[in-house]
Amino acid sequence: MKKSNAGVQVLAWCMLYIFWVMVFQKRELAFSRTVTIEFCYLIFIAANFYFTIYYSVPRFLYQKKYNSFVLLFFTGILITALLRVPLASYLNQHYFLVNQPQPTFEKIFTASFLNIFIWSFALVAGKLMIDRFQFQQYLDHINRQKEQAELDFLNAQFNPHFLFNSINSIYGHIDKQNTTARNMLLTFSDMLRYQLYDCNSKRITMDKEITYIKNYVAMQKARKESDLIVDLCIDPSIGSFTITPLLFIAFIENAFKYVGMNKNNQNKILISFKNEGDELRFECFNTKGNGIVNNIEHKGIGMSNAKRRLELLYPEKHLLRIDDTDNSYKVDLIISTQ
Repeated sequence: MKKSNAGVQVLAWCMLYIFWVMVFQKRELAFSRTVTIEFCYLIFIAANFYFTIYYSVPRFLYQKKYNSFVLLFFTGILITALLRVPLASYLNQHYFLVNQPQPTFEKIFTASFLNIFIWSFALVAGKLMIDRFQFQQYLDHINRQKEQAELDFLNAQFNPHFLFNSINSIYGHIDKQNTTARNMLLTFSDMLRYQLYDCNSKRITMDKEITYIKNYVAMQKARKESDLIVDLCIDPSIGSFTITPLLFIAFIENAFKYVGMNKNNQNKILISFKNEGDELRFECFNTKGNGIVNNIEHKGIGMSNAKRRLELLYPEKHLLRIDDTDNSYKVDLIISTQ
């Protein structure tokens, strides 16, 4: 319980206690007796309130175990009423009704049960209504945020259309003899369309993801040196698998970013997708240059984000192994498709 919240609750109980003293004070009764009686009630009512709010409500009422909740609530009232009887009897005998006829057990118990029940019920009901109101406000806030996000997304759609039109214009102005540049621009357009539109779905088929990866690899091969060997091996049977979009691209980007370009050594990137029954296996290997140190995954946020996405999207359904040596870097990822 936060200190500020605890302070508010203490203040609320003090105000309620003062209210009880003022309302139930009678001329024929001593003020000290009223103060003592109401304080005793305060203890037992508060005990029932907190027991109900922090134990019974979350474990039974919110779990729709209504009979158990009602039974536990009345059991708490019964126990506290029984506990108040000997306390009230002791105070009457030694302080308030000395040498006077004493109230019977039934009278004290009945008064205790009714008072504790009425106030406990009122306070618990009030707290539940306040919580309900606050929760509804929270839901309204979330819905407003969702609507704003959808509106922002719709507004943002104007920019992609402008971007695609610009790409088409640039494509038209590139010399037709420059087939490399024209093909790279078309590939980039396909990749952009995939990221803007297809990736809006929570899950897509591997066919679409593989097409995007092939385009990315083609773009990277075109800009890298000619002595880089890139081997992309794809099992045709994985096409029907469904996955979260852009799940592998961070690892592939990492390979192209840190692949070594040593003229005296063979520089290569090996990427493979395999079908292993109910599991999809992805492997990505790249050589490293002399200037690339270990712990590549800490070079940027891409790798850490990829790991976090796997933890959130495939909890206990994936196995990620990374082998980082002085000369190479390998990612081995297995995802359960069930």
